[in-house]
Amino acid sequence: MVETPRSLVLNLFGDYLRYAGGEAKLGELTELMTAFGLEPGTVRVSMSRLRQEGWLTTRRDGRETVYTLSDQMLDILVNGRPRIFRRKEEPWSGRWTMVIYQVPESDRAVREQLRKQLAWTGFGQLSPSTWLAPHDLAKEAKEIASRHGSARVNVLWCGSHDAAAARKLAARCWDLESLRRDYLDFLSSYTHLDDVQGNSAKDGKRALVERTRIIDDFRRFPFRDPELPRELQPRDWPGPAAFSLFSRVHEQLGPRAQSFVEEVIGRQVRPVTADCYL
Repeated sequence: MVETPRSLVLNLFGDYLRYAGGEAKLGELTELMTAFGLEPGTVRVSMSRLRQEGWLTTRRDGRETVYTLSDQMLDILVNGRPRIFRRKEEPWSGRWTMVIYQVPESDRAVREQLRKQLAWTGFGQLSPSTWLAPHDLAKEAKEIASRHGSARVNVLWCGSHDAAAARKLAARCWDLESLRRDYLDFLSSYTHLDDVQGNSAKDGKRALVERTRIIDDFRRFPFRDPELPRELQPRDWPGPAAFSLFSRVHEQLGPRAQSFVEEVIGRQVRPVTADCYL
């Protein structure tokens, strides 16, 4: 996998820099990003472009440009981190959160935003305007609805006590077979990194690269995985195993990767754990 400047910026700020004052000099970012094979010139152009697109703000510190995440991008990191590092594990309650919406034809952009936000939150599409989630996400659904005044949105709490029928319903809302294949590919690609002793002895730069790559691959799953309760999961579902592997490797590589970042930026990174979101 080849990291893009955008994904690198999100990962470097998300895992390290926002816990070290929330900013970094261009020279520091260049040293960190060239560890992934990017050329310094590419880093400079990419950082300038990300600033123009509103990802970052800048200030001068002598001859150096200092980059800080914009408030919007910081909100994305803060809100997205729990989706990556936590999984819902409560038992099946026999109920679904259902969202039914109507959007005027003239507001297609609103319809697309609703779909993206519902999918990110954990809903699956049952029909063009009906979405389901196997958890109580009524509060989150109402918050999404409040952002789109032109849409008529109803949020319902619906019963489904037949687990077999509920499993079939889940299979209609999510492409579980494709998700299964991708989870198995993830496990195959990263199982060799599950090595406490080996990871603790790695060069810091290598640890940073490997840690960034595993989180960059794993963070795509929350968009697609409804985190089905165990009662609704297909047989031998690999999702929990993939999450467990990701969590272990991310934690094992953390100390060496963090030390390397601290050496580059010259200041301490507040300890980052799966419970550290703010």
